[in-house]
Amino acid sequence: MINKQEMLKINNLHVKTNDKEIIKGLNLLINKGEIHAIMGKNGSGKSTLAKVISGHPSYQITQGNILFKDENITNEEPENRSHKGIFLAFQYPIEVPGVSNIDFLRLAYNCKQKKLNKQEIDPLSFFKIINDELKKIDMNTLFLNRHLNEGFSGGEKKKNEILQMSLLKSELSILDEIDSGLDVDALKSISKNIKGFANENNAILLITHYQKLIDYIQPDYVHIMDKGKIVLTGNAIIASKIDKYGYEYISLTK
Repeated sequence: MINKQEMLKINNLHVKTNDKEIIKGLNLLINKGEIHAIMGKNGSGKSTLAKVISGHPSYQITQGNILFKDENITNEEPENRSHKGIFLAFQYPIEVPGVSNIDFLRLAYNCKQKKLNKQEIDPLSFFKIINDELKKIDMNTLFLNRHLNEGFSGGEKKKNEILQMSLLKSELSILDEIDSGLDVDALKSISKNIKGFANENNAILLITHYQKLIDYIQPDYVHIMDKGKIVLTGNAIIASKIDKYGYEYISLTK
């Protein structure tokens, strides 16, 4: 048996915000080359977990730790986590009027280059790099000159998040309800892009409510969260059971 390399390890994590405990003793292990999905009712702590892994300052870790590639990042600044290879795709990407998409993308790319002690890329060289990434996800180059997410449809905003993930070559990509607000065609396209990005050297964590995304991507593991904990882990079959029986299925397995 090949021993897989750990990408993310969360031990007994407790998190609170505004004096309210949201995550209550959560454990999770994600290895390189794996795709994991987390499902659960509204308020179960899914999006909180995504934000905590990426270092959102509004949440306080009161107990436990987060290890990324065997390094303790529990108290690491968000930008450092990003430079180390963690990417969070937002559920509701914000619009930034006045900032072109290509300028934003080049700034993000060069920030990472600088942190890795690599040469920053000039605009002409960057255009070739980003153009190659656009082709991979079948995205029109016209989006580069538009203001960041301004006037983008839901599907276009989510595709722009996937573009960022691909450009930055993220090692751990956390996709928080990347399927939210998408029609069937957009969901199929996004799922194809995610599967195309996944490889043996990275890992993906999907946060979702919907079975369709699970059906299209077929993650290695599906976790069910409830009241701040992971209470059930299995494969894609769990998602179909939840879709059929609702979250009452959890009590049926106990």
